[in-house]
Amino acid sequence: MVDILDEQQLHGVMAERPHWEVRDDALQRSVQAPTFLLGVNLVVQVARVAEEHDHHPDIDIRWTTVTFRLTTHSAGGITALDAQLAGAIDDAVRELEL
Repeated sequence: MVDILDEQQLHGVMAERPHWEVRDDALQRSVQAPTFLLGVNLVVQVARVAEEHDHHPDIDIRWTTVTFRLTTHSAGGITALDAQLAGAIDDAVRELEL
């Protein structure tokens, strides 16, 4: 089992991931895509990475706004797995220039 990040570790993650916020024991980020299709393309790219890591975000698509929510349910909070996936999502956003 993966350990929940302590306050100091979480502070370090947040310093590296300025587009993310902590909400109810999860990391959350919303991305505004210029079109619905580009938002869906982002979701597809993130889904591929999530499958590779066997760690899956909650994803909400509202027209051109895509919200990602990361928590490790089996651990009951935010773990290093969530921090790693947040980095991969940030990379995907940069690649698609959103």
